[in-house]
Amino acid sequence: MVGSILTMHLKEKMSNELLGRIAVITGGASGMGAATVREFVQAGAKVTLLDVNEEGAKEISQETGATAIIGDVSDSAFCTKAINDVVETHGRLDVLVNCAGTIHRADATGTNDDEWRQVMAVNVDAVFYLSRAAIHHMITQKSGAIVNFGSIWGGVGAAGVLAYCTTKGAVHQLTKAMALDHVEDGIRVNAVAPGEVNTPMLASGRPKAPSAQDLADLAEETIPIKRLAEPEEIAKAVRFLASDEASYITGAIIPADGGYTSR
Repeated sequence: MVGSILTMHLKEKMSNELLGRIAVITGGASGMGAATVREFVQAGAKVTLLDVNEEGAKEISQETGATAIIGDVSDSAFCTKAINDVVETHGRLDVLVNCAGTIHRADATGTNDDEWRQVMAVNVDAVFYLSRAAIHHMITQKSGAIVNFGSIWGGVGAAGVLAYCTTKGAVHQLTKAMALDHVEDGIRVNAVAPGEVNTPMLASGRPKAPSAQDLADLAEETIPIKRLAEPEEIAKAVRFLASDEASYITGAIIPADGGYTSR
C-alpha cells in the first residue's frame, strides 16, 4: 500500500515537473525536438516550438497544443523576435531548449563554403542568437534554464562528419562559458550530448539510406548498451535539466549515449 502511494506521488510529481513553465523549443517539428515538445507539455509546460518545417510544426502543434512559430533559427532577427514575442505573450521565459540541428557528412575536401556555413549557422549561430535573446529576459527575472543539444561527436570526434563535429564542440564550449557568465544571474545553462538516436537525421546524408537492420547492426557493433536511443529517452534528460530537480547543475555536458564515451 505504501509502495503504491509512493509510486503515485512520484508519477504525479514528474507529470507536474514543469507546471506553468514557459518554454521555447527549437527543432520541435521532428525527432528529438518533437519528443521534447511532447515531454514538456506532458510535464505541464506551456511550449512554443520554432521550426522551419511548417508542415511538421503544425502537426506537432495540433497533437500537443504547443504554439508553433515558423522560421529559420539561423536568422538573428527571427530569433530575437520569436523570443520577444513569447515573452510579450506570457510575461516571461523560463526555459529555452536549443535542439534544431543539421548535418553534412563529408571531410574537409568534400565540404564547400556554403555547406560549412549552413551547418555552422543552424548548429552554432542559432544557439547563440536564441540564448542571447533569452538571457536578456532571464536576467531581469533572475531565473531561467537553457538546455543545448551537443553530441558525443562534440567530445570525441568522428570521421566523415567534420562540420558537424566542429559545431557540437563549439556548442559544448558555448554552454560552459555561458553558464559561468550568468550563474550569478540565476540562469543555469547545460547541454545534453546524445549518441546515436533513432531519428531521421541518423539516416540522412548518407550515400545509401541504411535499413533498420543496418542501424541495428551499427548499434550492436559500436554502442555498449547494444541499441540506438529513442528520442523520448533523450527528451527525459532534457526535461530533468530544465527542471528544479537539476537546480545545482550548470555548465554540465550530460552524455546520453548508451555508454559510448565511457570506454
